[in-house]
Amino acid sequence: MSSKTKATATEQEAKPLLLPKLRFPEFRMAESWHPYVLEELEELGWVELGRGEVISGQDIKAIPGCYPIYSSSVKNSGLMGTYGRFMFDEELISWSIDGGGDFFHRPTHKFSVTNVSGFMRLKTSHLNYRFLANHLQALHASLTFDYQFKAHPSVIRKLYRLAIPAPAEQQKLAECLSSVDKLMAAQARKVDALKTHKKGLMQQLFPREGETQPRLRFPEFQNAAEWEPRTLSSVCSSFSGGTPSTAKAEYYGGDIPFIRSAEIARDKTDLFLTREGLANSAAKMVTKGDVLVALYGANSGDVALAKIDGAINQAILCLKSKESNPFIYQFLSFKKDWIVATYLQGGQGNLSGEIVKSIAVGFPSADEQQRIASCLSSLDALITAETQKHEALKTHKKGLMQQLFPSPEAVEV
Repeated sequence: MSSKTKATATEQEAKPLLLPKLRFPEFRMAESWHPYVLEELEELGWVELGRGEVISGQDIKAIPGCYPIYSSSVKNSGLMGTYGRFMFDEELISWSIDGGGDFFHRPTHKFSVTNVSGFMRLKTSHLNYRFLANHLQALHASLTFDYQFKAHPSVIRKLYRLAIPAPAEQQKLAECLSSVDKLMAAQARKVDALKTHKKGLMQQLFPREGETQPRLRFPEFQNAAEWEPRTLSSVCSSFSGGTPSTAKAEYYGGDIPFIRSAEIARDKTDLFLTREGLANSAAKMVTKGDVLVALYGANSGDVALAKIDGAINQAILCLKSKESNPFIYQFLSFKKDWIVATYLQGGQGNLSGEIVKSIAVGFPSADEQQRIASCLSSLDALITAETQKHEALKTHKKGLMQQLFPSPEAVEV
C-alpha cells in the first residue's frame, strides 16, 4: 500500500460518521453513513470522472439524428438537442462544469454530453446511480466547486469538498426518490400538454398572417363581420417608465413596487420606490390588469397582464386597451415568436415602444374579443394551477431530501 493510500485510510477512520434525520424503519439500526471524498473514490477505482466533447450547432445540422445531447443548460434537464451520433450507451451521472448546472441521473440510453458537461461513471456495486445523483444535487446549492484537471484536459481532477457516502439504504432511497421523480415528470408533461393545447387553440382563434378571419369562431360569432386590422397605437394608450437615480437613497425603500422587465408577470418586486423617487424620475405607475411588454434584455418580447399596481422603468411598455386588455395580452402572447423573429436578430437585442405600437392586430367586435380572452384566460388559470402542483412536488422532494440525507454542513470533509 502506498504512503498516500495509507494516509487516506487513516483520514477515513478519523472522519465523523453521519446520520440523516429520517431513516426507513428497516435501516434505523443500520450503521451510520461513512463519507468518502470523491477523489478517494477515484483512487479506489470506484468512479471515473470525465467531460464531454465539443458538439457545435454545425455538427448537429451536418449529422441530424435522434440521440439526446446534454449541455450546461439547467432548463429541460440540460437537453441541448438531438444528434446523429452518441458517446454513451450506459447509465451515467452528468452535470455542468461551468459553475451553473445541476446534477442529473442519465438512465441507460444512447446520448452525448458536451465539453461543458462532466460525467461520472460508477465502477462499483457499492454505489447507486440514482441515489448518488440525488445526493450530489442536495449538496450542489451549498458547496463551492473547484475544477482542476489532470494532464489530459478532458478529465476532471477534483470536485472540491465533495463528500460521497455509501449507506446500506441506497437502493431504498433511490426507489423512494424515483417515485417522486415520476410524479414530477408526469405533472410536467401535464403542464406541457396544456401549453401545447393552448398554442394550438390560439392558432385557430386568431387569423393567419394576411387573413381577416380565424379558422375557428365561437357559434354566436360565426356569421359576424370579418376582423378589422388596426395598429396597437390606434386602440391603446401607451407609455414607458424610467429609473430613479440610484445615487439617491431616499428614492428607494418606500411602498411603491418598482416593476422591472423580468418581473412583469410577478405579483412581487425586489425593489420599492418612495413617493419622492416616483415624483423625481420618469418612472410611471401602471394598474393591475394593464398589458406590460418587456422591451430590453433577455426577456424582450415577453408580455403579461400586470398583477399589481406599481411603477415601471424604461424597459417596459404599458398598453391600455380601450376595449379589452386581456385580448391584447393573448394576441401578443400568440405573436411573441413572430415579434422576436422579425424584430430581434437571433433573438438578441431590444424592442422599441414604436415597433410594438406599430404591430397590426385583427380586431373582432368587443364581445368576441371578450369571449376569446375569457376562453384563453381559463386555460391560463388551469396551466397556473397545474404548474403550482408541479412546484409543490419539487418543494416536497426538496424537503424529503433534507430529511433523508445528512445536512450539507455535516458532509464537509
